Amino acid sequence: MNNNYRPRGFGGFFTFPPVIKNLLIINGVVFLAQILMQNITFSGYPAAAIFNKWFALNPMNIQGYSNWPFNFQVWQLITYQFMHADLSHIFFNMFGLWMFGASIEDIFGSKKFLIFYLLAGVSAGLLHLFVSPFLGGGQGITIGASGAVFGVMIAYAMFFPDNLIFLYFLIPVKAKYLIVFLIVIEFLAIDSASSGVAHLAHLGGALFGFLYIMFDKNSYVPLKNVLKKSYYYKSNPKKDIFTNPFSKSSHSSNDAEDAKYYDINNKTDDEVSQADIDAILDKISQSGYQNLSEREKKILFQASKKMK
Repeated sequence: MNNNYRPRGFGGFFTFPPVIKNLLIINGVVFLAQILMQNITFSGYPAAAIFNKWFALNPMNIQGYSNWPFNFQVWQLITYQFMHADLSHIFFNMFGLWMFGASIEDIFGSKKFLIFYLLAGVSAGLLHLFVSPFLGGGQGITIGASGAVFGVMIAYAMFFPDNLIFLYFLIPVKAKYLIVFLIVIEFLAIDSASSGVAHLAHLGGALFGFLYIMFDKNSYVPLKNVLKKSYYYKSNPKKDIFTNPFSKSSHSSNDAEDAKYYDINNKTDDEVSQADIDAILDKISQSGYQNLSEREKKILFQASKKMK
C-alpha cells in the first residue's frame, strides 16, 4: 500500500476530503458575511433582509418584511444550504457533515459526493416548500444545510450500519439505530409548525439519500442484500418434502444461482491476497470508489464481511 493514508478525526483540517473541506470553508465565509450584514442598511432596509430575500429559500406568494413580498427564485434551492441562523446552527450542521460525510466522499468520490449532497439539499427544500403550507408552516424563509446533512447521515447508516457512534462522546450506539431514531423524531415533530425548525426539510433530505443509495447500482449496502434475500424467500415456496432429492427436476434455477454465488464467494476468499486488497484501496484513494470494477467491489465486500 502507498503512503497516501489520510488520517481521520482531528488529524488536521488540510487532511479532510476536498469537498468536505471546501463546503466547510464556504459555509464559514457565508456565515461571517451574514454576521457583518446585521449592522448594515441599504436605503433603509437591513442588508441581512436583502440577503435573505435573494439567497435564503423564500416561500411562494407570502407577504413579509413590512409588505415586501417574498422572492422565491430557483437558485435559492442551492444557496439556502450555505446560510445559517446562529453559531450553534452552523456548528452542528458542519460537525455532522464532517463526521458522516468524510467516509461517504471516500466511497463516492468527490464529484459524485458533491452532486449527492447538493441534490439532498434541493430535495429537502422542495418537500418543505410544497408540503409545509398544508401543515400550517412555511410562512418564513428557510436556511441551513440540515436537509443535505440528513441525506449524508442516511447514506452513512446504510453503508456502515454497525459502526459505533459515541453519543455525547460517551454512549456507544450503532449508526443504524441512532439515525433511525433521529428520523422518527423528525416524523413526530412534523406538525410543530411554531418550532422554527424545518422538519420536513430534514425528512426530504433523508428520503432522497435513502432512495439514491437504493437505486444506485454502484452502491453496495447491507440493506440491499437483506431485501433481496427476503424477496427470494417470498417468491420461492418451499419444495415438496417428498420430491426425490437426486432427480434433476428437483433442482431449480435458483439453486444454480445460489451455487454460482457461493462459488464466486469462495473463489474470492481463496484467490485474493492482501496485496490485491491493498491495490484496490489505493485505487479508491486515487480515483474514488465508483471507478472500481464489479469484481473489485465484490472483493471489497467479501473482505469486509470476513473482517466482521
